[in-house]
Amino acid sequence: MLRIDRVLGSRLEPEFSEELHRLEHRGAIDVVNVPVADLARRRLLITTRGGEELAIALPRNQKLFDGAVLLIDDNRAIVVRAASERWLRLEPRSISDAVELGYHVGNLHWRVRFGGEVLLVALEGRPEDYTARLENLITSRRVGVTVLDEEVHDPHGSAEPSLTGDAEAAPHPHRHDH
Repeated sequence: MLRIDRVLGSRLEPEFSEELHRLEHRGAIDVVNVPVADLARRRLLITTRGGEELAIALPRNQKLFDGAVLLIDDNRAIVVRAASERWLRLEPRSISDAVELGYHVGNLHWRVRFGGEVLLVALEGRPEDYTARLENLITSRRVGVTVLDEEVHDPHGSAEPSLTGDAEAAPHPHRHDH
């Protein structure tokens, strides 16, 4: 098991991007998919796509993020990929429906964000488990429901295609005469 005790930086930082590019061409970048809910954790046991077990124990002043470089040397790198986050989009039909929806969601202590006139609930389980708790509002058509998938982006820049999916399949528009 590999112990990780700090985040080295972002894959977009100039000091890492060129070396990561070189390693990527050799197929030497391993990605660790971290669920969005676990990005704030400082201690985590997790396995990379390549099967390497990691014991992550970060200092208080560091957090994981999409694109975090955990290890880089001449032979390989390990980079964090935040899993996409799923949201339950709840659209109340009236102000009274919105108040009742807010009451229920608040009592259930669900993690939410607001999107204009809709309420977005972070899905940390099956959507059916959430909609069952709001069944009366949904079946009476007082609240509309949609499930959304959202990509998570590196706080230090935008997502780069070559590390967002399988490295072998990702296109990257540039020349290879280096």
